[in-house]
Amino acid sequence: MADVKVVEVINLSKSFGDFTVLDNISLTVMKGENLVIFGRSGTGKSVLLKCMVGLLIPDNGDIFILGEEVRKLKIKGLNELRKNIGFLFQSAALYDSMSVRENLAFPLIRNFKFSKEEVEEKVVRALENVTLLDSIDKMPSELSGGMRKRIGLARSIITEPALMLYDEPTTGLDPITTKEISYLIRDLQEKLDMTSMVVTHDLLCAQIISDKAIVLKDGGLKYKGKLDELTKSSDPFLKDFFSFEKNEETPGV
Repeated sequence: MADVKVVEVINLSKSFGDFTVLDNISLTVMKGENLVIFGRSGTGKSVLLKCMVGLLIPDNGDIFILGEEVRKLKIKGLNELRKNIGFLFQSAALYDSMSVRENLAFPLIRNFKFSKEEVEEKVVRALENVTLLDSIDKMPSELSGGMRKRIGLARSIITEPALMLYDEPTTGLDPITTKEISYLIRDLQEKLDMTSMVVTHDLLCAQIISDKAIVLKDGGLKYKGKLDELTKSSDPFLKDFFSFEKNEETPGV
């Protein structure tokens, strides 16, 4: 990992009315790192990601991504920065009326000036990266949940972004598919030399992906470190939290 800051969040706060979701959050993600973000529902994990890409405006604090101060960017500058950021949503957010080929080509045609041949080459390469080239002409309705995640991931990485943001990338998937997607995320991160931030409740996914982890609680960043350190901590909250997450993964065990 290079000694370069890709993400720096300083004293970030965000409230909705009287409810404080993020309270004075600070964190740093270095080039090549995978940071996993844990926290119970409503603790601001997704809000943090949306503030980072300018979808939400924080009340206070600063966000630096790839050396750019996000809050000071005008629309044009923000859109330029977003070209270097991939975002995989829980639903994979595919356009149902477009084929897989068209879904992947869309961000290239919309945001860049590639030739038709270059677009096709990038689409094919992205699908090869997720081992779904044979699905290139299928519609989203013809894909399984795991395949939709893979296609969503392919579309997110097709521009080879420097930073990837994942919001619950394995939600709704069975344990075998969860492992496959998690290893795929890790492999692509290494192959494309990307930095990643991953919001998840999935301990199995986190164990495969994470270099370091944080836990949000009551609006604040309360815990950080290696995942193994957090899961084995004697802290009552962490013991309870990770015990619950483990039981959620393996019902009946």
